[in-house]
Amino acid sequence: MVLAGGVGSRFWPVSTPSRPKQLLPLASERPLIVDTVARILPLVPVPRVRILTGAALAEPILAALPELGRDNLLVEPQARGTAPVLAWAALEIARREPGAVMISLHADHAIAPADVFRALLGRVGRLAQTHARLFTLGVTPSRPETGYGYLRVGAPLDDGDAFEVAEFVEKPDADTAREYLRREGYLWNSGIFVWRVGVLLEELRRHTPEIGERLGLLERGRVADFFEQVPVLSIDEGLLERSPSVAVARANFSWDDVGAWDAVGRTRVGDAAGNVAVGDAHLVDATGCVAWAEDGAIVVFGGRDLVVVRAGGLTFVAPRERSAELKELLKQLPDRLARPEQ
Repeated sequence: MVLAGGVGSRFWPVSTPSRPKQLLPLASERPLIVDTVARILPLVPVPRVRILTGAALAEPILAALPELGRDNLLVEPQARGTAPVLAWAALEIARREPGAVMISLHADHAIAPADVFRALLGRVGRLAQTHARLFTLGVTPSRPETGYGYLRVGAPLDDGDAFEVAEFVEKPDADTAREYLRREGYLWNSGIFVWRVGVLLEELRRHTPEIGERLGLLERGRVADFFEQVPVLSIDEGLLERSPSVAVARANFSWDDVGAWDAVGRTRVGDAAGNVAVGDAHLVDATGCVAWAEDGAIVVFGGRDLVVVRAGGLTFVAPRERSAELKELLKQLPDRLARPEQ
């Protein structure tokens, strides 16, 4: 299951409702969703891949992924967060294969090396077959990141390949993030999940009544009514933070949630000075800059740790360290700038 909804407003002005971030080449020369599907296909055959998205993105996604067809799409009637859509996906799978193991991925992650990633998913998938657990992959922090959720590792499971999750921690402030980096036992919550579909549905019934009590609507084929009645809820907040059955396997690969322009500087190949240039962008005596040109040329001279973007007749310049604040910036701009497509 590849979660591919949302716009990605932190990649304004390039990301738009008709061209959201998962269709942008933010981590490589290919769109994020193309990288994601290519990364998983050697492990999971095409007929067992599903893209979870909204109606407006169905055609653009199929155009980007010609190896997939309409049978590979699950189009949600309305966006209600990851808990409802994963419940729907699990029930659809359970109808045909009650013992199936589901892997839930986001379309906007950068992961390498891909073969190491697939090998770990295979091992965790085998654990999910024999353990009534909800497995997540945890990533060892490499910097004091305040934009990610964390988890605290608990006791090892009996085979030692995974651990109980002692605690989920919301996105910390800078001082707390630095403390987590110094201490052992704290991992980034990658948002990559592995579980048997039956285990997920049973855990939702036990711990997430706002979803579990409405699963009967899905069982009766009333998908639109289900999405109309459930609240907007993430799987993390709605289930994982409530369930005592969550376990974590440590990731042994590099991972990045490509969530803001700063991430492009970490994931795309740059020059010796740490600059990343896309399109007709030129950096002279610059260090650590991200320059993205889709509409005309960009020249950055002597810049340090900047994001410079030109797209759709708009120019955006900001310190890289503040690029994650774009949502707040857009609230302060007139609609003709913040929402140029509308």
